[in-house]
Amino acid sequence: MAMRRLTRRFTSPPSPPPPHLLRRGGSNHQHSASSNPNPFRGVSVLFSRSHSTMIPPSKSRLYASFFCTLIHLFLTCGRYAKAVDAFASMRSRGILPGLASWNRLMHGFNASGLVSQVRVLYSEMIDCGVAPNVFTKNVVVHALCKLGDVNSALELLRSDSDVDTVTYNTVTWGFCRLGLVRDGFGLCSAMVRSGISLDSFTYNILVKGFCDIGMVEYAEWVLENLVSGGISRDVIGLNILIDGYCKCGDVSRGLELMDVMKGQGLLPDIVSYNTLINGFCRAGDVAKANSLIEEISRISTTQDGEGCRDLQANLITYTTLMSSYCKNKSLDKAFSLYEEAVMSGFLPDAVAYGSIVNGLCKCSRLSKAGILLGEIEDMGIDPNHIVFTTLIDSNLKNGKYVDALALVSQMVVLGIVFDVVVYTSLMDGLFKLGKVEEAEKVFKTMMNDGLVPKYITYSALINNWSKLGDMDVIERTLEKLDNENISTNIITYTSIICGYIKRGMFDGAVSIMKTMDQLKISPNIYTYAALIDGFFKGGRQEVALDLYSEMKSRGFEENEFVVDAIMNYLKREGKMEEAQELIKDVISRGLLLDRVNYTSWMDGLFKVGKESDALKLALEMMEKEVGLDVVAYNVLIKGLLKLGKDELESEFAEMRDFGLTPDHATYNTMIKACIEKRNLDNALKLWDDMEISGLTPNLITYDILVKGLCETGLIEKAFYVVNKMCNHGLCPTFTMYRALLDASSKGRRADAVWQVHEKLLGMGLALNQAVCNYLIITFCRLGMTKRATLVLEDMKKKEIPCDIITYNALILGYCKGSHLNKAFALYSQLLVEGVSPNNATYNTLMGGLASNGLMREADELFGEMKRNGLLPDAMTYNTLITGHGKVGNRKEFMKLYCEMITKGFVPKTSTYNVLINDFSQVGKMEQARELMKEMQARGVSPNSATYDILICGWCELSKGAHANLGLDKVLKRSYKAEAKRLLTEMNEKGFVPCESTLSHIGFTFSKRGKQVDAERFLKEFYRWRSID
Repeated sequence: MAMRRLTRRFTSPPSPPPPHLLRRGGSNHQHSASSNPNPFRGVSVLFSRSHSTMIPPSKSRLYASFFCTLIHLFLTCGRYAKAVDAFASMRSRGILPGLASWNRLMHGFNASGLVSQVRVLYSEMIDCGVAPNVFTKNVVVHALCKLGDVNSALELLRSDSDVDTVTYNTVTWGFCRLGLVRDGFGLCSAMVRSGISLDSFTYNILVKGFCDIGMVEYAEWVLENLVSGGISRDVIGLNILIDGYCKCGDVSRGLELMDVMKGQGLLPDIVSYNTLINGFCRAGDVAKANSLIEEISRISTTQDGEGCRDLQANLITYTTLMSSYCKNKSLDKAFSLYEEAVMSGFLPDAVAYGSIVNGLCKCSRLSKAGILLGEIEDMGIDPNHIVFTTLIDSNLKNGKYVDALALVSQMVVLGIVFDVVVYTSLMDGLFKLGKVEEAEKVFKTMMNDGLVPKYITYSALINNWSKLGDMDVIERTLEKLDNENISTNIITYTSIICGYIKRGMFDGAVSIMKTMDQLKISPNIYTYAALIDGFFKGGRQEVALDLYSEMKSRGFEENEFVVDAIMNYLKREGKMEEAQELIKDVISRGLLLDRVNYTSWMDGLFKVGKESDALKLALEMMEKEVGLDVVAYNVLIKGLLKLGKDELESEFAEMRDFGLTPDHATYNTMIKACIEKRNLDNALKLWDDMEISGLTPNLITYDILVKGLCETGLIEKAFYVVNKMCNHGLCPTFTMYRALLDASSKGRRADAVWQVHEKLLGMGLALNQAVCNYLIITFCRLGMTKRATLVLEDMKKKEIPCDIITYNALILGYCKGSHLNKAFALYSQLLVEGVSPNNATYNTLMGGLASNGLMREADELFGEMKRNGLLPDAMTYNTLITGHGKVGNRKEFMKLYCEMITKGFVPKTSTYNVLINDFSQVGKMEQARELMKEMQARGVSPNSATYDILICGWCELSKGAHANLGLDKVLKRSYKAEAKRLLTEMNEKGFVPCESTLSHIGFTFSKRGKQVDAERFLKEFYRWRSID
């Protein structure tokens, strides 16, 4: 009964097998569709209909042997679908294999990676009445563990006493594979209770399990305890420990363990040495790895060789070091080692060649890698799926989609099996090229092929979905992983955090951190780097700095990503001295800055005006072989342009000498700088150079050129550029439209503006809301509200939606033309149409009322604005204060001024001028002076009108015009001195006094009877000064 329960659990399709299959198996079990469905129902029925001939019982064994051999051949050749079809065909004919054949079939499907089919075969076997043996159970248990269904494997283990050490070891391996090593360790006591002995495989599985989750020291303790319990120590267990220490970065402890092996009579084998060589290579200590190879050579040539005369470097030894050289882009050393391996009698295999291909791909030498692939085939070596995966991945990352597809086709032709790694690389590359649908189809194909995605596959999916901001899909995927007992790791969660940060969902990122804490998954330096960078970019500096402090408290040192995040923050804040202190600190602790760090540092120095330091840093990058890439050169060129250096041919030549091609950013930076300096000839020359070098200008290039030409009034030249752009298949942008419309409106001719508008539409500019709105704004700015109204009517005819910007533009035009009735009629119309007015609407209307002295109506509109839930802004207060000031309503404008200041708004200069003028009119010059000090303290600069008001006020006060009694001479002198000080300050700032101010100065400072001459002289003086 327990077995029947397991059988039901292992099967899931919706209908029972054909009745004759149950009869042929001699089973007396009567299963219902819900209790024992046949996983190949559709296929079996199809074959039973097309092949109605049943095999005679006398030939059943012969046909069973034939079909089993055929299925095995299909599996060996990777023809998995054919293997499944052959099995279905065999069963549809009622052929019943013996137990040995069932076991061989299940083992074959399991070994081929079609682990889900093992359940199907096991279910069919049970339905046919064939009793399993311990080998059968071991295969099924292994398949279940590969599927991650350890609970079912454990249930099968406990359901029958017919199990052995292999069964327990397999389930232990299943637990370890999921990271549940302690649960696997707990099976040891169950083995002892059941009288099943532990062997060296048991402790090797456990040691590897603990090493895989980073508990290497605990793994060593487990090994010692099991050995003390009577299990023989072997070199495999110690090699696993050495590998564990190497992977966690403690290679020196791995080296010590090899000495321990020798002391305990266990001689290190080539696996021990290869593991350590790999560990040192991963740690970047290639010299130490080389010394181990020399040690192998020395031992192998020694007479006694410490008992290790059989120790010889093998192809793996050379391939490991070769791979390390390739990863470090030291291709010359890799090829030299390749020659040494050949001279030593080792012919490189597909793995060795794969390392070289990987190195070539890392150096972006894809054409050379492609040639090498052809040479590998010519030498009779079949390139494996790893070589193809490397090439496909590199081509996709470099945007060579067609070349990648050609490699995929080549794999199909050569019959190379697509495994999970191939599918994952292909899927990840397609995602990076923006081909999301194709990438998701690849994932579905992999699932349809019966392959079980690994955590790295899901990590790639989650990472790319995170970049796309598809967080809902990610959350569903996480639930699926949890339900299927597929472990997630720190890489997965870091990708999710990046996704949340990219969408500005900082609370989601914090939530993931809490989930990680609950799962006992500690964030690593890359997690903190993503969080710190994200919170800095999101304007939440305090949180970013707190995370930085938390990172430091956990013992993490800054890496290049953290340094870059903090550097960018300090650069934005202009705190380059702090940035340089940080850089000195991390360099002193051994961090090697990368090119991105240096480029960001150089950019910051240029921005704070430390050009000489930035240039020294560029030279340092060259000396340290960090080198300058295109981005670094762009920063350097931009900095040199700020210094006024226009001739940059040497920098262009230098870039090309280093194999770097100036990109769009390089040319756009240069063109923009030329236009800012009004050097249009050079800008157009650079534009021509782009096309000559084969770089098609992009829309940013054309926007810069058209805008620059329009600002200098060269409209025809601007249209020439637009025409050239259209020849490249590009359409005019809204930026170009604005620039050309602004340039054409300078002549204040409506027909010229309309002509430009029509011409750009003919060139492919999309007629949309933004275009129509700007056309209305332009006409209203010129006072042509009738023309603007026609545009509005045309929008409605063409069903282009009008928004609040449309109406605000026309309302502003009506208010400027003193057509208040029309402005308010349009306001009523937008309310009827359901368009919600905003602050700009009310501010414009209140400004129109204030300009006409209608402050009671303006106050009523202000009240309506607040009733509609809109909060007044700085413009609201400036408008109302100015209006009340002009009509002399001191009480009201002072109340509004205090309210404005209390709410944190800063009045603009014209608002302060109204207040200062009001105090000056009544002789309260001390209060007027304090207001000027206050505006300066708030960062508001006084203008020429401010000085005019104050100078006139002090001059009037010095005449005693506002005093009932004659003024004291000393007091008069102080008033004159203040007027003189303000005039001097006004002159220093380049302001020219108005006629009223000149009259007051002439009257106040000239001798009696000479006032008219003084005033005439001052006017003449300032007239000539303004000409100069």
